[in-house]
Amino acid sequence: MRKSTKLALAFAALAGAVGTTAYAENNASARMREGMMARLDKAMSDSDGAITFDQFSDAIDARLKKLVADNGGRLTVAQLADALEKARFERMARRIIARYDTRGDGTLTTDDIAGREKKIFAMLDKNNDGKIEKSELPKGGRLGHQSDDEGDMQ
Repeated sequence: MRKSTKLALAFAALAGAVGTTAYAENNASARMREGMMARLDKAMSDSDGAITFDQFSDAIDARLKKLVADNGGRLTVAQLADALEKARFERMARRIIARYDTRGDGTLTTDDIAGREKKIFAMLDKNNDGKIEKSELPKGGRLGHQSDDEGDMQ
């Protein structure tokens, strides 16, 4: 392969990586802004449409300030990372519980898991023969995200 072709491919790969990173960061920033605006809207609606600096400050960074206070007034990178990781996994756990918990009591049992598996199996077994064939699997490998006109589930 010619040197100019290799350079062009390397540049394209780098541009793709940078673009992907920028896109991900932009999405994360947008979610953060939306969350901040939601907290501000709530604070304003709780205060008849106007908020003081203290209310603003509490709405924006109450959780971060609590973390700093809980750690003696100083927060290290490791402590913040641990708190963020814990919060992320707790959100994931709540979504999983909500998806599987059939009794609505906030716990999972083997019956909950088996019930969800049976439901998904039944949706995939389009011809109801008790087996899932490759032709019955959704295209693109994502359950529940294909259109009905392609013969896949919604």
